[in-house]
Amino acid sequence: MTGPEIERLMTLLARLPGLGPRSARRVALHLIQKREAVMAPLIGALSDVADRVRPCGVCGNFDTHDPCGVCQDPRRDETVMCVVEDVADLWAMERAGAFSGRYHVLGGVLSALEGVGPDDLNLPALEARCTAGRIREVVLALGATVDGQTTAHVIADRLGEAAPGITVSSLGQGVPVGGELDFLDDGTIGAALRARRPV
Repeated sequence: MTGPEIERLMTLLARLPGLGPRSARRVALHLIQKREAVMAPLIGALSDVADRVRPCGVCGNFDTHDPCGVCQDPRRDETVMCVVEDVADLWAMERAGAFSGRYHVLGGVLSALEGVGPDDLNLPALEARCTAGRIREVVLALGATVDGQTTAHVIADRLGEAAPGITVSSLGQGVPVGGELDFLDDGTIGAALRARRPV
């Protein structure tokens, strides 16, 4: 039905997160039909990213500069560091605009099922930054999953030994803004009750 070039394009598109074979076919067709308006600029953008974007040597964010723009920003609080699982989480935190400190990307979370141990994460660099810098608080912004919470406990233990003067905290968990109790799962309701505070 299609040539090998189109099949290859659809196969590669189907590997992207959120795209299955049917979505990949629709995207491929759209790219082909809008060659000048969409495909050509996309090719240029992909080429630029492949040539210029690198991980930041300090925090792990992606940028064209090393250190990245976040690490170079003099307005950020150097005494507070937010630890995230991956760059997508860092970008989500920045999008929210609620955090003005530094970041550290772990590159994953501990997972016995997937064979991810402490040596597979960016933990030594985290410890080095905490012991060498002016960090007074580390905020663990990891998922509320078993693997995320296990990772948080390991980090808290390691930092307690390596840098005992640093406060280790985690994001609050519970009822989301605009959430209704009837639509929440039992674990979220339980976490919200445990994290309650005075009004």
